[in-house]
Amino acid sequence: MRPTFVALVAFGGGALLLRPGAAPTWPTPAGQPATPAATPAPRPPGRLVDLGGYRLHLYCTGLRAGHGSPTVVLSPGAGDFSVDWALVQPGVAAATRVCAYDRSGEAWSDLGPAPRTLDQEVYDLHRLLAAAGERGPYVLGGQSMGGLVARLFAAAYPRETAGLVLVDAFSEDAQLSQSGRLVRVRLAAQPRAVPPPRDSVGAADQVGTDEERKIRTFMTQIGPPKIEPPYDQLPPAAQHARLWALAQPAHYASGDDYLPETAARVYAQTRATPHPLRDMPLVVLERSRDEYPPDVAAVLSREHREQQRRLAALSTSGALVRVPNAGHHIQLDRPRAVIRAIVRVVRRARR
Repeated sequence: MRPTFVALVAFGGGALLLRPGAAPTWPTPAGQPATPAATPAPRPPGRLVDLGGYRLHLYCTGLRAGHGSPTVVLSPGAGDFSVDWALVQPGVAAATRVCAYDRSGEAWSDLGPAPRTLDQEVYDLHRLLAAAGERGPYVLGGQSMGGLVARLFAAAYPRETAGLVLVDAFSEDAQLSQSGRLVRVRLAAQPRAVPPPRDSVGAADQVGTDEERKIRTFMTQIGPPKIEPPYDQLPPAAQHARLWALAQPAHYASGDDYLPETAARVYAQTRATPHPLRDMPLVVLERSRDEYPPDVAAVLSREHREQQRRLAALSTSGALVRVPNAGHHIQLDRPRAVIRAIVRVVRRARR
């Protein structure tokens, strides 16, 4: 069966879970409205790589493939896109090869196999890089949920992972706001196994008529896409692409119905192994400005600081850097800090 439709919207160190008929519980600032008709589809900046009946978008810059080692791979947060690295990718490209991608159903990428789990994303990412001719080892940079993707990639492909940069990353012990109350994600896990990744798609993997109707109703409820802070710091072309991507129904069909089970598994594995990354080069960037709703700010801010400290301890050589004047999207608020961290890990990996 298809997973229940759920959208993950990055916010304040975790994600806001939204279902059809539900409205966001965190107010959004006024921005620039757009409708699908008013936002023409932009050309993809990168390549669409076929993985077996579905294509994923990969945008690589810097040195030619095979000439920049280690290659940096940038994983976006939940609900974000490859263009959201637009302020970071050029700076990294000056030092090495760097690739950003769009996960299944996001921006130019097709919907892949269902259910669209984080394990499936990691499997697809590995196949995407290989099919595109990109060689490891890789330094993975992940923001928010992309940080957990980077960790899962390192666990699945340790010999192809040279280092990690976690940008205010999602923790497997995080609490999220769901229907007006806090829920610790891993404790919502059901006694079920996460389905193994697949490498082909069929009719059952596509959005059905009923689900599409729910998605379009949901999109009407939340209103037209907007460019909100901090995304207003992106270049105009990236803002245009973001507005278009947010207006695509597939964007709201790419949630992970198995996130609690994945979080519970990672939590158990991390507690069983003190330093699962051993001495791998690791930099954890932590925001200095909280963006939580006032009624939960004290609890979540304290937890978030402790969770970031634990992430830095995943490696014996891990470093925790608190970035001044930065919110959750550090790559937009302080892109130079992210560039410096990535280049630092790349240089350590080369040594």
